[in-house]
Amino acid sequence: MKTEAISPTSAGTVPWPPEVAARYLAEGYWEGKPLAEHVLAQADATPDAVAVVDGAMRLTYAELVARADGAALRLRELGLRPDDRIVVQLPNGWQFIVLTLGCLRVGVVPVMALPAHRSHELTYLAEHAEAKAIAVPGVIKDFDHEAMAHRIAEDSATVEHVLVAAGEPREHSVDLRALCAPAEHPAQARAEIDRAAPDPSSVAVFLLSGGTTGLPKLIARTHNDYTYNAKRAGEVCGFGPDTVYLGVLPLSHNFPLACPGIFGAFLVGGRVVVASSPDPAKVFDLIERERVTVTAVVPAVAQRWLEFADGGDGHDLSSLRVLQVGGARFADEVARRVKPVLGCTLQQVFGMAEGLLNYTRLDDPDDVIAQTQGRPMCAADEIKVVDEFDRAVGVGEPGVLLTRGPYTPRGYYRAAEQNAKAFTDDGWYRTGDIVRLRPDGNLVVEGRDKDMINRAGEKVSAEEVENFAYQLPGVSLAAAVAMPDPDVGERVCLYVVPQPGGSVVLDDVRAVLEQAGAARFKWPERLVIVDDLPTTKVGKIDKKTLRADIARRIQQEQA
Repeated sequence: MKTEAISPTSAGTVPWPPEVAARYLAEGYWEGKPLAEHVLAQADATPDAVAVVDGAMRLTYAELVARADGAALRLRELGLRPDDRIVVQLPNGWQFIVLTLGCLRVGVVPVMALPAHRSHELTYLAEHAEAKAIAVPGVIKDFDHEAMAHRIAEDSATVEHVLVAAGEPREHSVDLRALCAPAEHPAQARAEIDRAAPDPSSVAVFLLSGGTTGLPKLIARTHNDYTYNAKRAGEVCGFGPDTVYLGVLPLSHNFPLACPGIFGAFLVGGRVVVASSPDPAKVFDLIERERVTVTAVVPAVAQRWLEFADGGDGHDLSSLRVLQVGGARFADEVARRVKPVLGCTLQQVFGMAEGLLNYTRLDDPDDVIAQTQGRPMCAADEIKVVDEFDRAVGVGEPGVLLTRGPYTPRGYYRAAEQNAKAFTDDGWYRTGDIVRLRPDGNLVVEGRDKDMINRAGEKVSAEEVENFAYQLPGVSLAAAVAMPDPDVGERVCLYVVPQPGGSVVLDDVRAVLEQAGAARFKWPERLVIVDDLPTTKVGKIDKKTLRADIARRIQQEQA
């Protein structure tokens, strides 16, 4: 038993001002109930409805709750108490869902790590969150997560338990499958856990910031705000009891977790189908077999699916009503292909684990769906678009997006220095996204403030250049980045992954911009053909790596 004192999460969080919190409660954005209580209400209403499908494992709502309560009690037996933290690094599967819900039931706070994380990230997360446990898979693709977790635990002042989801757990490991077995006496377990339900204003889950630089910051989401996040998102996205949601992206990521994701489905009695891979052949099999109605992906995955479907694979995708695409700007030209190729409605999603969610609506005109990233989902979402001096820019002008609202926290966890940069004194979160606000209220994402290319004082949106590139039939993936230049500071460099058998030359790309009447300073001045583009751990194109690559190429050429 480790004796290191663990700080309460309240000591590291930045609360909403009392008068603001009171308003959100009074106006019904916050309901004053723990998140899991809403899931249990659905289980009471439809106990025999299927809640989770993971391969051969099918759990009804009654079985899901019984397992979650069993997990909650066994976490208590391990010595975990309300407000203790557990780092959860699990692949998509029923164990992730049961453990997460069990944590929410007993007030243990899951820290949502990603399957791709390794010792560097997990050690930091365990230390920063002062975690008492780590949940990991066994061995995946020859990497031993269990051994890694034990090394982290040995060096940690707080980690006492390693929970393992697969294989034969080793000595001193806890079998997560056994921990997630149903409670022996479900009704008794339910009553016992209900008596010690967590405070709705307490931290429900720690999400990770999605930045590509440095180690991730922790985002404290409360039961009140995260419940609203999932519930309101579900309303905007048309979720109901007939929803069959396919979880493709890592479930620990905010997008598939609660935007509306798996929690959005559970709050209305829908079904969650778990996918272990975004491979289109496997995913299309699942869509056809389980009659999936909605799923969420990043642009690179959507494009891969479109190319696969273009090949006439013969899968029946008629059940799929909505394809949500978010995580990065979806090129207009590619967005327009979703409905004719996949037969479903595209819903663009622009949001962040820090809170604000924007959606195109399902009944929006086709041009709004293809050309914008939607509008805020909540009437209490406040947004403003400002210049580098925090002065408001005009409608249609690009600027940095600032926001605050009932599900946008007021600061990162134990991060005073970062909070001073990322949040204003009056609570506005600096998203770092460059957007244009259209007269109709929809946002167009131009890129990140660090992803704007500054050519002799003229700002060039990388996403705009990429969108032009995608008009060429030979382009599979495109990424525009700044390359250093001694004369104008930065020039536009375009990386392209060609279609199989296709070819792309710089003149082709420039011709598209010329035909569109684009300013010449936006024209790419270098084209780099590559076999693949690097991605971050959450599947976004890694612009930082590309900027470093082109700088290295230039340096080598000048040597």
